[in-house]
Amino acid sequence: MDVLELARWQFGITTVYHFLMVPLTIGLSVLVAAMQTAWVRTGQLRYLKMTKFWGKLLLVNFAMGVVTGIVQEFQFGMSWSAYSRFVGDVFGAPLAMEGLVAFFVESTFLGLWIFGWDRLPKRVHLACAWAFSLATMASAYFILAANSWMQHPVGVEFVDGKPTMNSIGAVLTNNTALAAIPHTLAGAFSVAAAFLVGVAGWHLWRRRKSSADEHRDVWRSSLRLGGWVGVVAFAVLAITGDAQGKLMFEQQPMKMASAEALCRTEKPASFSILAIGDVADADCEDVKTFNVPALLSFLAHNDFSTEVKGVENLVDEYQAKYGTNYPDDPALGELAGKPIDYVPSLPVTYWGFRVMIGFGAISAGIGVLALWLTRRGRIPGGRWFPLLVLGGIATPFIGNSAGWIFTEMGRQPFVVVPNPTGVEGMWMFTAQAVSKLSVGEILTSLITLTLLYLVLGVVELYLMRKYVRGGVDAVMPPARPGSSSKDSDGSGDSHDSDDQTLSFAY
Repeated sequence: MDVLELARWQFGITTVYHFLMVPLTIGLSVLVAAMQTAWVRTGQLRYLKMTKFWGKLLLVNFAMGVVTGIVQEFQFGMSWSAYSRFVGDVFGAPLAMEGLVAFFVESTFLGLWIFGWDRLPKRVHLACAWAFSLATMASAYFILAANSWMQHPVGVEFVDGKPTMNSIGAVLTNNTALAAIPHTLAGAFSVAAAFLVGVAGWHLWRRRKSSADEHRDVWRSSLRLGGWVGVVAFAVLAITGDAQGKLMFEQQPMKMASAEALCRTEKPASFSILAIGDVADADCEDVKTFNVPALLSFLAHNDFSTEVKGVENLVDEYQAKYGTNYPDDPALGELAGKPIDYVPSLPVTYWGFRVMIGFGAISAGIGVLALWLTRRGRIPGGRWFPLLVLGGIATPFIGNSAGWIFTEMGRQPFVVVPNPTGVEGMWMFTAQAVSKLSVGEILTSLITLTLLYLVLGVVELYLMRKYVRGGVDAVMPPARPGSSSKDSDGSGDSHDSDDQTLSFAY
């Protein structure tokens, strides 16, 4: 392995790992704020219990997300310093906004929410929950704006051989970002919904024979909330995914062709449902696919006759536009002067695209099934039910990860993809972006970070399992003898109660 390959592995491992926490935090923060809103408006104790239980799990996940996320920005200077020098004037702006505008707001109002249960008026405390949840979405917005600039650079001009931002508005309203943001947020809600369905379904099944269970309404309400949110989220994913596909057809045609392992230009182009054979074989002679005629043309351009260019034809175009060989630069190491491979890994792009769609659909399907099986007070009795809903927790995580792997690997060999209608020469090859490190240095950091993340993963799973199994009782201690019902159900106008019944066990 060379430095470039090791650096890509390091960034891929740490980024995918971090993104396991991010969507759950985004989706769950909004749902917890909605649960607390329902409690403030109705005074029903089940909504308070829901807020406390799911809020506890949210905080565990958020803490791990912060710890693992810090490494991401350090990596730009550590392993990708050439990239940082090239795009820092542009890329730094949305990242700074994410830190100063979004993350500081998140941290401030999350702290007020954690410690303000018995110190703030109910509505002020609720406002803190919403401020935190909205800040998590704002954080995603700025990060996605930065990533979308790499996919479709806008709002820049060349000054002394480097891109210099001339319009922050163009960067923040990049059409690639405006399509990616709702798609990513819908994926986050899909993750949170499956989490609610899985955990609540398991608790509901465990207590199916106990008709006097005081928390049954908590689990039923949580499961049904998760089921409906998951269905709506999948519908939004389908709509926004279609919009992203049309932009990909215009901005990154090689990624579109790679997603279908479309070797040769077709008009109209069929959509491949499944392939049998080695999709890495670029001549397609040994690959058989099950296709839907003309569907790819419709996905690309809203009609059934649009031509979609294949990998072979696009390679010729890319070579004519961007060159046939890497620059003869010693900084490129073994790739200096070598031919450029413009074709991304076809197995990763082809199957990653299908894993993304397939597991997203499975997650929504489990949500629909859970809604049906729990209608009118029913509780499924079979042992398969907890296995189904608990297994369903993993499906949107897999779909989200596959989607990001497809998005990032599908743009190779570019780290900054050329904008077909943008500034001439505004692109950067991934091979040019890596730091001047030795194999030993990058291998050491790769092994260290991977082992550290493995330990953190064990810690998170332990804490999640502990509080999931503990249920509501683990986060909402029983009232002390003599406390009033008004204090116990939180129906008063403030959180000021001497017995601290409503306190989180933090």
